[in-house]
Amino acid sequence: MVDLSGMTTEARNANTMSLDTMTPLEIAAAMNKEDAGVAEAVSKVLPQIADAITWCTEALKKKGRIIYMGAGTSGRLGLLDAVECPPTFGVPPEMVIGLIAGGQKAFIRAVEGAEDSHSLGQEDLEAVHVCRDDVVIGLAASGRTPYVIYALKYAHSIGCKTIAVACNRNSLIGKEAELAIELVVGPEALTGSTRLKSGTAQKMVLNMISTGSMVGIGKVYGNMMVDLMQTNEKLESRAENVVMTSTGCSRPSARKALDEADGSVKTAIVLILLDCSADEARRRLDICGGHVRKVLTENQ
Repeated sequence: MVDLSGMTTEARNANTMSLDTMTPLEIAAAMNKEDAGVAEAVSKVLPQIADAITWCTEALKKKGRIIYMGAGTSGRLGLLDAVECPPTFGVPPEMVIGLIAGGQKAFIRAVEGAEDSHSLGQEDLEAVHVCRDDVVIGLAASGRTPYVIYALKYAHSIGCKTIAVACNRNSLIGKEAELAIELVVGPEALTGSTRLKSGTAQKMVLNMISTGSMVGIGKVYGNMMVDLMQTNEKLESRAENVVMTSTGCSRPSARKALDEADGSVKTAIVLILLDCSADEARRRLDICGGHVRKVLTENQ
């Protein structure tokens, strides 16, 4: 039997001992008060998050990948962050991957026993052809999930950079990884329900890692998405807005430039601001690693 005593994520919260007697408003207020401390807990590990961003940026520049691994809520959060990267940043779906114990079906319904496996993590990594250029990020609120521990062991053995994101200090996955990000958010409002504060904290960290990495490889200009995919009317309008904001042009001019650039927002921005062809804009972007600002700075 696993001993969970001593884990912050399993402790009872003194502020919610009477949760079952509270009114709906009192429940909402109590949970909101607990959530208020999550950002502060994340702020205490910003240097480690910055290291993770640096490692992931370097990996993506070498054509490596970010691979999230977890079980239950943690695994679902990894999958969620991964699937949102292609439409947001225009990257291929294999650039950021989410692996969950029990396979993709576990996103909807828990697969009993999968998180306790000592072999499934390695098997899942082998199935996506993990290599030393990849960064493997193990996610577990408890910090003791075997699926994640043994995945990190295998990833490290083949030369991958390994990162652990847990919600307990001195976690087992933290000891297994080269870089530990340990978010101590305190006991949950509902004892042991780590989909609450722990899940929120993990999602905040994943948002920072993926967004920071994409900034690092030129997917952002200012604070705007310049490689977003125009897959619906909202995103088509957003693309036009980004081009208009970046160049000061009209909407018709923005649409014309986007059409000339085969839908590429960053190419459209460069061709307008440098008054060049789409091919020339693409060439200059390639030289500057896809960074719009570098292109514009070098041509001042």
